[in-house]
Amino acid sequence: MGSEVTTPVGAPSPRSVANKSDKQKLLLAIRMALDTQSPAIRRNTQTFNRNRYKATGALADYEALKDEARRIKESAIARLPELIAQIREVVQARGGHVYLAGTAKEASDYIRDTCLRHGARLVVKGKSITSEEIRLNHVLEAAGIEVAESDLAEFILQVADEQPSHIIAPAVHYSRERITELFKREFNTDLPLDTGEELTKFARKILRQKFLHADIGITGVNLLAADTGTMMLVESEGNIRMTSLLPPVHIAIAGVEKIIPARRQMAIFLELLAASATGQKLTSYTSFLSPPLDDPPFALPGKDPQKREFHLVLIDHGRMRMRDDRVFRETLYCIRCSACLNSCANFETVGGHAFGGETYSGGIGGAWEAGTGRLENARFSELCTGCSRCVNQCPVRIDVPWLNENLRDRLNQAGEPSLLAGTLTSLCSAAERDARAPAAKVFFGNYHWFAEWGSRFSTLTNAINNTELARAVMERCVGLDRRRRLPAFAKRTLVEAAKRGKTPDIREPAARAVLFADVFTNYGLPERGLATLRVLRAMNVDVIVSESLPEGRAALSQGLIDTATEYMRKAAAHLEYSVREGRDVIVVEPSSLAMFRRDARHLLDDGGQFERLRAATFEPLEYVSRILQKSHLHPREIFDVSRSPVGLQLFYHSHCQQKTIGCAIQTETLLCEIGFDLVTSSVECCGMAGSFGYKKDFYELSMAVGEDLFQQVRRAEEGGEPRALVASGTSCTEQLHAGMNRKVFHPIELLAAILREPPSSRQ
Repeated sequence: MGSEVTTPVGAPSPRSVANKSDKQKLLLAIRMALDTQSPAIRRNTQTFNRNRYKATGALADYEALKDEARRIKESAIARLPELIAQIREVVQARGGHVYLAGTAKEASDYIRDTCLRHGARLVVKGKSITSEEIRLNHVLEAAGIEVAESDLAEFILQVADEQPSHIIAPAVHYSRERITELFKREFNTDLPLDTGEELTKFARKILRQKFLHADIGITGVNLLAADTGTMMLVESEGNIRMTSLLPPVHIAIAGVEKIIPARRQMAIFLELLAASATGQKLTSYTSFLSPPLDDPPFALPGKDPQKREFHLVLIDHGRMRMRDDRVFRETLYCIRCSACLNSCANFETVGGHAFGGETYSGGIGGAWEAGTGRLENARFSELCTGCSRCVNQCPVRIDVPWLNENLRDRLNQAGEPSLLAGTLTSLCSAAERDARAPAAKVFFGNYHWFAEWGSRFSTLTNAINNTELARAVMERCVGLDRRRRLPAFAKRTLVEAAKRGKTPDIREPAARAVLFADVFTNYGLPERGLATLRVLRAMNVDVIVSESLPEGRAALSQGLIDTATEYMRKAAAHLEYSVREGRDVIVVEPSSLAMFRRDARHLLDDGGQFERLRAATFEPLEYVSRILQKSHLHPREIFDVSRSPVGLQLFYHSHCQQKTIGCAIQTETLLCEIGFDLVTSSVECCGMAGSFGYKKDFYELSMAVGEDLFQQVRRAEEGGEPRALVASGTSCTEQLHAGMNRKVFHPIELLAAILREPPSSRQ
């Protein structure tokens, strides 16, 4: 059994060593998706996403439900061997058959043999991603058994001979027009089929005959209750209900992770699943079947009554190995709702055929592919930018970016070390283990080293970086797309400028703080840090500036986990003294702030250090709002909007990680209270996502994602004057500048410009 395997999921083996062909397949899939993808994937996934926000927003106890769902899944996976034994005993006591398959082959062979034993010629199958995982259709068809997909989307894909591209909406990439063209071509019909109703009626007529003449019905399962053997099945069309009830034999397929302890616990998941998947309060059809179905015999017109027979096929296929893996155990909590897919800007743009593997797609898909297949199947997880927008959307609180960062780490270790990567690692003092990563990842993951040396000779470095030759060399050596320009290095860093500036003597401060000189602000945009100092000091805050240290964000995004851990621990130790001294920590760059408030929990040792840092770190405008509240001041008492150098009309884009950690709304509220006319973007991510948009491999995808944001700016300005572009993140600034060719401001810069008194008079 798989439970005896102790090798960590995705551990490198001779057959899983990274190779060019896997990467080339991924890049080809991205290019094909960008060239040929119908707008349907973007429209449909974004509709799911908007509906999910509405549905979950209507749940008064949404966060509590997620906590309870997480607790149940944690308990179930911890007790999994016990629950497997319990459900086997319960189902067999009720006259059903249970087969525990260790591998995909064992599962598909058992189902094939069951079909052959019953002389089955036609099998009707409800939608089941697990059946795709074990390649069931191919096995049955090779045995001469016809398999009819009864889900409308799966039926479309079966006709088109395509793989699913989405967990719950397999044909989400198909528009109505494409389906019409497909049906007319494949079925040689003259029917108009110009509406969704006509297409559905046409497919229903074909499928009805399959239901009535099927010898065996095969379905998946959403959840299984160990105490009663009850199956929960949710669907939109009723096809699963017909598949499970009409044929005399019902075979249910489920991964072992679908088992939970008790039937009554299904209610929590039912409430979360529909809301998270499609934004419905409840799916159209919800069935709870406690097998086997009652005798007397069930008969269809023209058929002799036959006694009902039920088979439950539980599938391991790597799951017990995943359970024993300290990181990928969390994957087994997944309830396959697709929220992580629909909230992902990259998935919205290219769909599951590019952002997917042999079976699974999207954010959580990489971990499933590595766990149930081989590590290289998860290469597409590189498309997860770590933007974290899926984190708050997951109904069982799975940290999907952390899973993908670990996949990158393991893919890195499966690679062959190169001289360039080894040299860069040595120069940057990065973790030696990470020298096996590609040189591009070492470069981007240790950008602070290059920024430090580049800023020392900023005039020369900036001039060289702007030459075609330098960009061509960078593209060749470290994958930096020549169409992107690295941000110019400042002539004077934030730390240097702060040391040269005058520090006011604040005897009775409203608060005490330390401004963390993150790499991006210190070397690239020090004016943002200086503006933060001016605003906070004008508000009577005693604020100092820290040393400039990498906190590990860049390394973590490349899967250089050992390096990220080293950097985070050094940065945390440096800030710990200020925190213990009673100072709050202000971080300008949202991705760096998110490291302290969210990601560091994976990297810091136990002992309360993470919690102390998390509670003490703030985004600048979030902190300004906090000081205003504490001082009982209205924003207009400190800021005069009439002094704005860019007028009153703003278009504001908040950083994706800033939204995830809950400090974007404060900026929007504060700017409005001051008197600005604000339009905010609604995109999940701008597409730049740190180093992602700089890489040659992903430049086109980055810009395609960004087009949603650029169009929102254009719509906001239709029939009126241009709005000043405002963004909180460094990479967001770069993306907006690249797409709109206009200057982009940080909110704190606007606040510094509209202080009621010039900063010099307050020092």
